[in-house]
Amino acid sequence: MLLWSLLVIFDAVTEQADSLTLVAPSSVFEGDSIVLKCQGEQNWKIQKMAYHKDNKELSVFKKFSDFLIQSAVLSDSGNYFCSTKGQLFLWDKTSNIVKIKVQGIPISNVSLEIRAPGGQVTEGQKLILLCSVAGGTGNVTFSWYREATGTSMGKKTQRSLSAELEIPAVKESDAGKYYCRADNGHVPIQSKVVNIPVRIPVSRPVLTLRSPGAQAAVGDLLELHCEALRGSPPILYQFYHEDVTLGNSSAPSGGGASFNLSLTAEHSGNYSCEANNGLGAQCSEAVPVSISGPDGYRRDLMTAGVLWGLFGVLGFTGVALLLYALFHKISGESSATNEPRGASRPNPQEFTYSSPTPDMEELQPVYVNVGSVDVDVVYSQVWSMQQPESSANIRTLLENKDSQVIYSSVKKS
Repeated sequence: MLLWSLLVIFDAVTEQADSLTLVAPSSVFEGDSIVLKCQGEQNWKIQKMAYHKDNKELSVFKKFSDFLIQSAVLSDSGNYFCSTKGQLFLWDKTSNIVKIKVQGIPISNVSLEIRAPGGQVTEGQKLILLCSVAGGTGNVTFSWYREATGTSMGKKTQRSLSAELEIPAVKESDAGKYYCRADNGHVPIQSKVVNIPVRIPVSRPVLTLRSPGAQAAVGDLLELHCEALRGSPPILYQFYHEDVTLGNSSAPSGGGASFNLSLTAEHSGNYSCEANNGLGAQCSEAVPVSISGPDGYRRDLMTAGVLWGLFGVLGFTGVALLLYALFHKISGESSATNEPRGASRPNPQEFTYSSPTPDMEELQPVYVNVGSVDVDVVYSQVWSMQQPESSANIRTLLENKDSQVIYSSVKKS
């Protein structure tokens, strides 16, 4: 009788308790929050309540409470229900089952961005290729490609809207067109193609000096040519003389540049040049230039030419005078030999006397001859400037060519 009474009471209590109901959102996307509510009015206190997914207990509460999933992911999809345990009996009461499917959001607006020190992709420096998406949920797989080859340079899968690919040291051959692709399980989307130029720092330039002659001279137009064999244009060249700036010249399309200098005597010394394209300056080796003399090599040549010309004129004049004197001396001796004996030839370089002068009287005649009737000269004398010691030396004196003689004659009227 007592047992029967207890069963009746139990059935009455059970009928008075409402069924448990699980309330959940009908549509869920990745990133959305999910709130689960377990509802049911009971006339007794519960010992505990719990939420379950696919028969796995998620959380346990001492009283009715909501269960929250802050940001849903694809793996949150499944079958959910709740249950309670009463204080009087060791059995559970279970709610209805709710199936939740978390949907992913397709990615959108994929872009490729270049990040480099100073904003320029430079040979030898680091380059970062940043691939980003404007929207999309879940894990996203990012991949990078070079258009020329079409092969993947790298791939990353992560739960984010962007990813980076790093090239530690860029080479000149890395220049070209690139793009990236993103995929979160829906439709893969590709970015626009981005052209990446690689700028090359200038190499050490070479300075070449060009002048009209083998040696630079005052007044010459000296050309200073500076050229860096490697380096991205434009390149600015600076020219120096003993570390003092002479001027500059640019090469907008690359290659070398020149600077012209009109030389003076002060331009001797060391010359150098510098190349700079904004990625660092490089200086050439010093090239020495020597200009001889205070006024330069050319003036020395002119002075030497004038002196040699003057010496030539003086030499020619001296030789001419020597030949002239020799010619007249030889012709005089020849005339004296061919004339008849007793005849005497007046010297055109000397003067003619009608009679000896007082000075002449001091000179002693060494030879006197009176011509015959057939000879035109009736009187002649030969005078010597050197007084012989004896008459025995007369012939020797006459035959001595170094003796200085004076001829005088008186002709018939």
